Amino acid sequence: MIVVVCPGQGSQTPGFLEPWLAEPQFAERLRALSDAAGTDLLAHGTVSDADTIRDTAIAQPLIVAAGILTLQALLADGRREKIAGIAGHSVGEITAAAGAGILSDDDALRFVGERGRAMAAAAALEPTGMSAVLGGDEAELLARLAELGLEPANYNGGGQIVVAGALPALATLAEEPPAKSRVIPLQVAGAFHTRYMVPAVAHLSEVAATLAPNDPTLPIWSNKDGALVSSGSRFVELLVGQVSSPVRWDLCMESFAAAGVTGIIELAPAGALTGLAKRALRGVPSVAIKTPDDLAAAFELIDNA
Repeated sequence: MIVVVCPGQGSQTPGFLEPWLAEPQFAERLRALSDAAGTDLLAHGTVSDADTIRDTAIAQPLIVAAGILTLQALLADGRREKIAGIAGHSVGEITAAAGAGILSDDDALRFVGERGRAMAAAAALEPTGMSAVLGGDEAELLARLAELGLEPANYNGGGQIVVAGALPALATLAEEPPAKSRVIPLQVAGAFHTRYMVPAVAHLSEVAATLAPNDPTLPIWSNKDGALVSSGSRFVELLVGQVSSPVRWDLCMESFAAAGVTGIIELAPAGALTGLAKRALRGVPSVAIKTPDDLAAAFELIDNA
């Protein structure tokens, strides 16, 4: 049972799409996706610097476009029939929606373009940020967050929870972390997946109303609770609500294990989710597709499933 996973914001690095664009079919496809997103993804995937592609309005469509390019290669030649399901982390859920046939590629890029701009605008309203908390007791951490007015944003599994909120409160948490834990500030523009993103939800609800989702043709799990979703319209509703609610990637991985996962393939820009899987799904083989050279290992994992 092979599951495809789609990474979220923060996975991008300068120039990461350059190896893909060396192949004409990928360059042509990325031009079309750029038009749908309203962003020059070719430039941002090749020559833009780290600060530029950290911008939420750029990072999100760039990540989804990279995933769609990877899917184009990965699922060709009948391999789609051998994939048991798909899931995405945060913005990666939009990639997953495209992979499962819920959204067309163009609608996925149009939606993520609006999502990135709306979340960037919400983040600009007041100074907020995010930090990863590694180790420690979860109950103790959640109690400490409540004291500081912070919120859990990503339950990533493997002893990692990303928290978010006001910068002074995050600084206090770093200075006085819960026992046996470590707090690492993240280079992001705002407190995503918290109440600070509520201003983006209303706009995305309007955008979602213009979409015509299909029911999924691949099993797809939701960040909300790790459950399978069989309705395309319901999945789009969850995409909208996800912006201001926690990502439960820990529950997604529990669902993979319960379903009998035998392999994980992470789409470009890969690495983060296979890293989490190595800790939470010990012994399950994985492939992180970073460049076209990694496709051979992914094909082998699928063919031997």
